[in-house]
Amino acid sequence: MSLEELVAGFKDAAIASCADACDKIVGRRCYMDHAIAPRINENKIVGPAVTVLEVPTDEVLPPEHALDLIDEADAGSVICIGIGKDADVAVWGGLMTAGAVANGHAAAVLDGAVRDIVEIRRDYDFPVYARSASPGTTLGRARTVASNVPVEVGGILVHPGDIIVGDVDGIVVVPRDHAEEVLKMAREIDEREAEQAKLIIEEKSLRKGLAKYGRI
Repeated sequence: MSLEELVAGFKDAAIASCADACDKIVGRRCYMDHAIAPRINENKIVGPAVTVLEVPTDEVLPPEHALDLIDEADAGSVICIGIGKDADVAVWGGLMTAGAVANGHAAAVLDGAVRDIVEIRRDYDFPVYARSASPGTTLGRARTVASNVPVEVGGILVHPGDIIVGDVDGIVVVPRDHAEEVLKMAREIDEREAEQAKLIIEEKSLRKGLAKYGRI
């Protein structure tokens, strides 16, 4: 299945079903900490991950790896930035959003903070999922050291090319080599749950729905 087909498929799959499918197929938790939450809007996001790693520093340096990635990554990418759960440093802001929008990226997912929220909502409505909001700059506090390497975001290791799927329920990181299987199972779960919900409504009984489908 092509990347385009995977992205289109996951746009129609429930986040919870993706998480459940990953539990079974990948064999481990693939959803991020609940603190990684939407800060701009509640738009669903789907796309392949591109990654940036930041570390603490007292040097005043621009986030070169992030800036380069915004300009160079393929359109539709989800930019994932790991900074060791530093919720008081904004690794994303209005100017980076402008670059992401100009290059057609899908979203940003941050283990740190976002700033310029009013500007981003007003001018771009670009999806940003972050650990927190903070006015604090990375200059003199953090520096980028690598791009497109595995980074931890929300307690989950994100590899470049993994499929990021998220909405108000949370963020699921679907490993690229399991993505087709996960999508197939997520679709099956969605279909069974729709049938189960219909039966519950018709029979006016949650127990009957559970007895037939065995899912809660």
